[in-house]
Amino acid sequence: MEESVRPSSTVNGTPQHIDLQSIPLPPQRGAGAAAAVGTTSARPPYAAWESRYRAWVIGSDVFTAFVLIVMSAFLIDRSDPHDMHALGTAAAFLFGLSVCRAWSPRVLGEGAEEYRTLGRGLVTTAVLVALGGLLFGALAVQPWVFIVVPMISVFMFLQRYALRQVLHRRRRLGECLLPVLAAGSPDTVADLIARTKADPHVGWRVEAVCTYSGAGAERGSGEVEGVPIVGKLDDLAGHVRRGGYRVVAVTADQHWNPKRLQRLAWDLEGTSAEMVVAPMLMEVAGPRLNVSGVLGMPLLRVTAPMFTGGRRLVKEALDRIGSALLLTLVSPLLLAIAVAIKLDDRGPVIYRQRRVGRDGHAFTMLKFRTMVTNADKLKQELQADNEGAGPLFKMRKDPRVTRVGGLLRRYSLDELPQLFNVVSGRMSLVGPRPPLPEETAKYAPDARRRLLVKPGLTGLWQVSGRSDLSWAESIRLDLRYVEDWSLALDLVILWKTFRAVVQGRGAY
Repeated sequence: MEESVRPSSTVNGTPQHIDLQSIPLPPQRGAGAAAAVGTTSARPPYAAWESRYRAWVIGSDVFTAFVLIVMSAFLIDRSDPHDMHALGTAAAFLFGLSVCRAWSPRVLGEGAEEYRTLGRGLVTTAVLVALGGLLFGALAVQPWVFIVVPMISVFMFLQRYALRQVLHRRRRLGECLLPVLAAGSPDTVADLIARTKADPHVGWRVEAVCTYSGAGAERGSGEVEGVPIVGKLDDLAGHVRRGGYRVVAVTADQHWNPKRLQRLAWDLEGTSAEMVVAPMLMEVAGPRLNVSGVLGMPLLRVTAPMFTGGRRLVKEALDRIGSALLLTLVSPLLLAIAVAIKLDDRGPVIYRQRRVGRDGHAFTMLKFRTMVTNADKLKQELQADNEGAGPLFKMRKDPRVTRVGGLLRRYSLDELPQLFNVVSGRMSLVGPRPPLPEETAKYAPDARRRLLVKPGLTGLWQVSGRSDLSWAESIRLDLRYVEDWSLALDLVILWKTFRAVVQGRGAY
C-alpha cells in the first residue's frame, strides 16, 4: 500500500536520470558569494606553526614511548631480541592514540580536551595490551599493563604539558593565534574580544566583526573594541571565504534564529573555518552541558549542579587525607615559620579570624600572623587608602604588615595553618574564597551561591590573579566553580596554585 502512493521515478519503464549539476544551489548572500556558487572549496592546509607543533607532539610522543618500551624490554624480559610484548605494546600505543584522535590538530593545545583524548588513547592502549595477552596466552603481560603503560602515560602527560607551555608563551607574544571572525551584537562581541585579549593562551585573535547592521554600538561606528566591522550578518560567509578565518564565533544577538544559523553552517562547508556558537548560559560549561536530539530538534541540556552524592564524598575524603599528608610533610616548615614570627616582634604566632563557611555557618579560620598585633584597630584609620575591590579591604603596601609577614604573604605561606581547618572539615582544599561576615552581609543574591559549598584553601580566584582581580571577576570565578565543579577541575586548580604561589603572582 505504501508503494502505491509514492511518485513513480520511471517514464515508459525507463529509469529517469537525475543530473545533480542541474539542481540549483541555494542563493548565496553577500559579496564574494558568486565565486563560491557551483564550486567546492578545498579545505586550506593548516598554518605552518600548527603543522610544526603537531609534528613536535607526535615525534615526542613516539620517541618517549619507544625509549620506555625498549628499556622495559631489557628490564622485564631480559633483552629478548624477539620480544612480542614490546612489539605488541608499541602497536597498541600507535593504534590507541590514533583511533582516539589524540594527535588531531583540533585538540592539540585546546584546553582540557587534549588531555582527555590523550588519556582515552592511553587507556585504550592498556586495554589492547591486556586483551592481546589473553588472546595469545601471554600471561606475563601484567607488568606491561600495570607498569609500562602507566609509566608512558606519566611521561607523556608531562611532555605534553611542557609543549603546551611553549605554545602559551608564543601566544602571549602574539604568535601562534587562530584568526577569528566574531558575529553577533556589539556588546557580546566586545565581551568576547576582551576575554580573548585577557587569555591569549586560548589561541584566539578576533580580527574582524560582523553585526546585524554592519555598525557598532554607536551609530556609524566601524569597529568594536578596536576590531574593524567588515560587514553584516548576511555577508558573513563571503567574508570567511575571502579572509581565511579559522574560527567563526557566533555570539548572542536577537537577530540570530535557527534558520539563519543553519544557513550559515551550510555556507561554511568546504572552508577552513570552524563554527563556534556561544550558548546564552555563558558561565555553565563542562560536564553539565550535553547536546541531544529530541523530536528532530537539537537541545542543549543543562543538568543541575551537584552539591551532594558520591563525588562529594570522594572530595571530602581526598580533602582530609590530602591535608593530613601535607601537614606531615610541611611540619618542619611550619615550625620554622612559627619561630621566625615569634622572634620578629614577640607577638602571637597564629591569627584567628571568623569566616563564613558552607550554608552560612561561621567558623574560626587559622593563619600565620603577618601583621602587627593591633592591625584590626588600625584598619579604620586606613579606610581612605583601601585598594580592595567591592567589600574587600586590600592595600599593596599595607603599613601593618611585618617584615616576616611580607615574605609569608608573597608566597602564601601564611595560609598553611588552614590545612587544620581542612582536616576538621570546615574548609576544602579547593573552593570559593572564605568570606568575612561583614562581606556576606553585603552579598547580592547571586553572590550568596558561593556559600553552597565549603570555602577553599585555594580556588579559581587564587590561580587567576588573586588580589589583582576585581570584585565582580572574583565573584564570577567563584560562581563558575560552584556551578561546574569536578574532581578534574580540582586537580587542575591545585597544580596551577603551585605555579602561582612559586611565582608570587597577585599576592600582597
